[in-house]
Amino acid sequence: MKKSLYTALSLILLLLIWQVAVTLLQVPDYILPGPGQVGQTLLANDASFYQHVWTTCLEAIIGLTIACLTAFITALVMDRFQPINHLLYPLLVVSQTIPTMVLAPLLSLWFGFEMTPKIILVVLSSYFPIVIGFVDRMKQVSSDQVSFLATLGATNWHIYRLLKIPYGMVGFFSGLKIASSYCVGGAIIGEWISAESGLGYYMIRAQNSFATDRVFASIVWVIILSLTFNTVARCLEYLYYQLLKGSH
Repeated sequence: MKKSLYTALSLILLLLIWQVAVTLLQVPDYILPGPGQVGQTLLANDASFYQHVWTTCLEAIIGLTIACLTAFITALVMDRFQPINHLLYPLLVVSQTIPTMVLAPLLSLWFGFEMTPKIILVVLSSYFPIVIGFVDRMKQVSSDQVSFLATLGATNWHIYRLLKIPYGMVGFFSGLKIASSYCVGGAIIGEWISAESGLGYYMIRAQNSFATDRVFASIVWVIILSLTFNTVARCLEYLYYQLLKGSH
């Protein structure tokens, strides 16, 4: 409770300093609008703006879902087959050295200007922390525990279902909470390069029109969506462990 209160007070203080600064310095709105102006813009947004919000949200949902499924399967394969782990692990690490902004134009060239390249960018930005977190956590399972289950006649399926997957889900959800904060940003970058809808597309249009208050309004919605996805990830983690406790 205290942490939430401190966070709220810090945010209010920041907004007050911002508003006082732009008022005293008489900063033009097209350079830096005050939080009051941004708030008015947020309240004045019509249905067309929320269509952009929904487009970005949908791209993030689809991309993050695909990233979760592929990361889950990939991690299981990497843990089960060491040669595949040795082959893929370095490639996954190297893949993170390529800036997303470099890939965005290429994906638009290859897959067009619809949602597909944006979804791929979301997958690429979300996949790595989930798969690495999951596979690294599964590798921390004690070999003695695995041997004990094997002596009881447990198959590989039983070992993964009863031991490795539940233990590895700690890493999976840690990665998911990180990815849930990145996924909206991946969609935005794709929309900056080529799009006909979405918050990134809306930002570029607003920036070209020197409507900086609309740019800030879009940023506020990016923050809201990112926090929402992160909260959903935490709720899923909580539900998973509640179900796990109920099954024992």
